Parts: sequence; C-alpha cells; structure tokens
Amino acid sequence: MLDVRREWPGVREVGVDVPAEGLVPALAYVALVGVPEPGDRVVLNTTALAMGLGTGGHALVVALPDRLPPDAPGPGHIVKARYTPAQATVLGVDEPASPHHAAITAATSIDGMPVVVADLHSALGAILAGIRADAPDARVAYVLTDGGALPLWYSHSVAALRPLLCGTVTTGQSFGGDLEAVTVHTGLLAARHVLRADIAVVTQGPGNLGTGTPWGFSGVAAGEVVNAVAVLGGRPVGALRLSDADPRERHRGVSHHALTAFGRVAMAPADLVVPAGLEPALASPSRSTGWTRRCAACQSPCRRWAAAWTRTTPTSWRPPPPAATLRRSGRFEVDVRGEPPVAELLVERGHAVGAVQPGEPRLAHRI
Repeated sequence: MLDVRREWPGVREVGVDVPAEGLVPALAYVALVGVPEPGDRVVLNTTALAMGLGTGGHALVVALPDRLPPDAPGPGHIVKARYTPAQATVLGVDEPASPHHAAITAATSIDGMPVVVADLHSALGAILAGIRADAPDARVAYVLTDGGALPLWYSHSVAALRPLLCGTVTTGQSFGGDLEAVTVHTGLLAARHVLRADIAVVTQGPGNLGTGTPWGFSGVAAGEVVNAVAVLGGRPVGALRLSDADPRERHRGVSHHALTAFGRVAMAPADLVVPAGLEPALASPSRSTGWTRRCAACQSPCRRWAAAWTRTTPTSWRPPPPAATLRRSGRFEVDVRGEPPVAELLVERGHAVGAVQPGEPRLAHRI
C-alpha cells in the first residue's frame, strides 16, 4: 500500500501498487480488516475493476496479512454476509442479548408510520429533501435492505446525510448500521420503537443488480417492503422512478422496475407521490406508448394501476429543488454508483422528491 486517499465512517480509501497493473485504488472496511497504513502488504479482490462494474473503480481490501485485526469485542451472535470469508458478527436489535430485545418482542405495529420505499439508493437524498421541506423537525430513520452493497459504510450518501437522520438500520445480510436487524420487519420495528422515528426511508444500497428483464432487478424487492410495512400497520409510500432522459425505452416515463415492484410484487396498497407540473408523458403514463406496451404485457396489474392513476388529479404542489433544501444543512454527494446516469438528473430536477409527513401526503395515488 502506498498512500491514504480519503476516509469516511467505516471506510479508508487507499492506493495500492499491484504488480503488472500499477497503482490501484482500493477500499478497506476497517471494522472487518483493520486500518491499512502505507507500507502494509494487502490482499485485494479486484473483481469490480476487472469486470468494469457500475460500482467499479475500486478494488476491495480482503486482508492485511501481516497485521490481522483483533477479534470483535462485545456481545452479539448474529452473523451477516453469512458463510463468506467476510462474514461479520454483530449484535442484532432483535436478539436476546440486545437491550432492545424486550421492546422488539412486544412491538406488533409501527403505529401508522409513513415509510418511503425506493428502488434506487440515489433517491435517498431527494426523499430527505422533500421531507425536510414539509416537516423539518421530523425524525427520519434510514433502513438498508440487502439488494445492493451489503456494508452501509460503502454509501457516500449515507455518510453525508447522517446529520439529517435519527439513525440507520441494516437488515437481512446488510450490516454496518447504528442498529442491526435480521429482517426488514424487525428493522422497521426498530426504526419506530428504538430510534423513535416519525418517518422511515427504505432502499437497497449502491450497486443494484439488473438484467434488463422485468423481474431480474434487485430493486423489485421494494414491493416486498411495501408488504412488510402494511403487515406492521404502517403507511407505505412508493417513490416512483420517472425519467424523460434515460436512453433505455423501458425506463422512460414510469420505469418498468416501478411497475413490477409496486404494481405486481406489492400485494398491499401504497401511496405513489408525484410532483405536479411534470411533462404530459411523465405525468400521465396512460398517454405513453411505452406504458401501453407494458400494460399489454402485464395485463391486469398495469390496467389496475393506470385506472387508479387516471382517477386522481395532481395538485399544484411543487417540491423545492433538492439541492437548495439540502444545502441548508451543508453540501453532500449523491451516491449513484452502479445506477444509471439519469439518477443524477432526477435528483437535480426534483422528479424523485415526494413530500411525506406523519399526516396526509399532499399528493398521492392509491393503487
């Protein structure tokens, strides 16, 4: 290892001299491998670089062979990233050794808490901007699912937006949050009853996986989150993925990923919050030829959604520019690694923002 480039919570970015390849940027999760210093020998995983993945650009430090980290101290027997060389033992909020075990055991509901669900990690900053515009004092918790990057530490967005959050919860195989939970269900209960959140935001991490097919996308699990919120007595709010700039036709207007997640996977109703004043092709998918083709392919779920859309009339509410809202709390970097470039456009133009607060949303479409 040659140098330290930058650091954020849980991560040290370093430069490593690799024989026959030269200088390679690498990320070290210090809780897993220790803190690398210049001169250390490191074992690297260079898969992301070799494959040119969307989240590529970095190798990952697997180990410091000459200076292994000490065993993790403290209680906890929940293992995340199970049966991989990087598996991590954490204290789950829902396990018996947790000081919150009794509260999670007794909890049966999240008490109508609004939960905003998005299929892309980069929506997090825009959603927080919308919330702060309407309810600046609301306590907002972030819940990470395990469809993208498993370590929460990987996210630049979460690192920069932490002052706006009352806490983070990592669920399933993901880890690194303020609280660890076994399932999305206990993660939501922890957000409400341990972090005392008024609102929760749920997304996967950076580095989503897609195949160009309706079902082969890791963000489809957003529909399952809607189901979990409904089962726990919460209020599911879907953050639609909208675009007038994505070069892929399947993502123009309402993305086919949103159609699948909220129109087919979700078995419970959800509010779909849409900014007013959008271009007609975005504001009314029933007038979009792309929507017509998808509706014919999906049959009843899309017809049901299109009918619900046309039964409602958007209000005149317009969200403030997300950048202006968040600048009041300082600059931040939107993490779009592994996501299409249009994600940056949606955040900039405000299309991904919905104003959600503990009361009624100002603009909602019920499906």
